[in-house]
This record gives sequence, structure tokens and C-alpha cells, in this order.
Amino acid sequence: MKIKVLVIDDSALIRSLLTEIINSQRDMEVVGAAPDPLIARDMIKQLNPDVLTLDVEMPKMDGLEFLERLMHLRPMPVVMVSTLTERGSEITLRALELGAIDFVTKPKLSISDGMREYTDLIADKIRAASQAKIASLPRQSTALNGHAAPVALRNPLISSEKLLIIGASTGGTEAIKSFLLQMPSDCPGILITQHMPAGFTKSFANRLDSLCQISVKEAEDGERILPGHAYIAPGDKHLLLARSGANYVTQLSDDPPVNRHKPSVDVLFDSAAIFAGKNAIGVILTGMGKDGAVGMAQMKGAGAYNFAQNEESCVVYGMPKEAVAHGGVDEVAHLHDLPKLVLNYLMANSTRSLRV
Repeated sequence: MKIKVLVIDDSALIRSLLTEIINSQRDMEVVGAAPDPLIARDMIKQLNPDVLTLDVEMPKMDGLEFLERLMHLRPMPVVMVSTLTERGSEITLRALELGAIDFVTKPKLSISDGMREYTDLIADKIRAASQAKIASLPRQSTALNGHAAPVALRNPLISSEKLLIIGASTGGTEAIKSFLLQMPSDCPGILITQHMPAGFTKSFANRLDSLCQISVKEAEDGERILPGHAYIAPGDKHLLLARSGANYVTQLSDDPPVNRHKPSVDVLFDSAAIFAGKNAIGVILTGMGKDGAVGMAQMKGAGAYNFAQNEESCVVYGMPKEAVAHGGVDEVAHLHDLPKLVLNYLMANSTRSLRV
């Protein structure tokens, strides 16, 4: 059975190009193309698609309003098609909060050539969306929505010696937000690689910074990693952990993609294995593919203790599944439980260290 896709975009050129790209794949087909959400509403009823691609900004009803209504009335997998602008990135992040599975960006220069270069990316995101769990987690906005409030660690040795190293992909923006909302202001420094293109990670970091007790920012090269701070890999650079004397610092790399990703979770995890060893705690969250699996095994081999999100709470159980299969995971848990488990491990581990 082919994945049935409905394309929704006010641009006839984009509708045509997306149709050409999707129909070039053996396992998917476009069953319809709508120029606006009002027409799309009727086509959804008639065609019963498996996945929608949805433009962010459209006439008659914008993509966000349509998405919000859709997720209330008929939840289904949606991949947003976004413009690479500051406004576009903010709207796209809001779409992910409302329930969109993922997004692709329209190319900035030659639209026709650019979209054709995105063929594999678009196809991969549609495949991931077709496998995703819809509304498997309660969506959060600016509140914890039932989560326990962050609990202070009150032990400076914990935050100065340890590091949290996090990787995620499809569904990861909401998973990362859920995790960081429960981190106390005195938690260890956090490095995060989320598969996301350039132009969106800064908005993502700023959004998290406005919600969390900890400080969150897009990583820059050579920054000292501080307790109570999270550093997110820029969308066009690999993020690595490094040392400068006695301090942990960030390092950005423009090396080629790894596992077809830049930033790559494996690159971050490999660097944590080398420079942090047993002082690292790894966390791998929801995502399509296997990026991070080998790196997490390297981390465990270097003495790190690692956690993985469980299948039930993942939007796509790909990356955590592969990490478990590679033997790099010590504990598997529901997303809602992971922050507490990580903090409990930190406190117990620090107590043992102090007693030795």
C-alpha cells in the first residue's frame, strides 16, 4: 500500500513540484492538491489521505488555524512546508506545538532546482509522518501541564562535574521542551543536537529560553559550558564537546553531514565519549533513523550512563530503538519520567562520589 499524500499550498508551482517529488517515490503518491485549506477540508473527507503537506502562510485561512482545527476534529500526520524567515520559523515552531510531525523549508533561491534537491528529505519526512503516533503525548504550551515542578539539586558538585548530552529528531522539539521544562536552574550543563535546518534553531532556543527555568541558547563556538544552561546545535553546524584547560567548552564544526544529518547526534555523542567519559549522561529521544545509536554505545563504553525514550511516548520510535539495539542504553522510560530519572541518577551518583 502506498502512502497517500494530500498537498496543500497556495503556490501552483510548489504544488506541482511536491507532486512530482512525491510521485517519484515507489511507496507514496499524491492523491490530491489543494490551493487553500477550505478546499483541502473537503478533499480530506473525499480522499482520506495518510499524510498532509501543509503550507504555513496561505489565503482564506492560514496554516496554523487550519492545523489547530484539524488536530481537534480529525488528528492526522502533517508535514509543514515553511519559508526560511524569522516569521516563518516562529510559525513553524508553533505548528509543531499544535501537532505537526515535522517540516521542510522552501528553498531561498531557485525554487525549482532547490525543491528537487530536497527530494530525499521530503520523502523521508513523509515516511516518518506516516509512521508517527498522533496525539500520543499531551501537547504543552507555556505550562508544565501536570508535570512536577523542577526540584533544585542543591549540590554544586553535581552541576560542575556532570553534563547532559541529548539527541533527537522527528518529534524532538516537543520532547526536548518537555524534558527541559523539568530541569532545575542548578542542573548540569546540557548539549543538544536536534535535527533542524539553519534558520530555525535560534528561534527554537529562544522559545525554550522563555519557558524554562534554565537558560537556553543556540550554541556558539568556544563557549564555556555552564551549569543551568542548555546549548542547542545550530542548524548548519555539528556541535561537539571539547575541553579548554579544566573547563568544558562547545565546538562547532562545518564537516560534511554524518548519517545524512548536519548537525548529527553521533558527532555530539562521540565527542562526549572522548572528553566527558563517565561524567556524561546521555539521553536519546524520539526520531526517525539511527543517528546517535553508535555514538551512544561509544559513550557507554567510556563510562557514561544513558537513557532512551520508550516506544509508547515516542512520535517515531527509530533512534531510541537503534540505540537500544546497539547496546548503548542503560534505562528506557516514558518521556514524562525521564527528567526525574536523570535527576535521581545525578543525585545518587554524586552522593556515592562524595563518600568515596
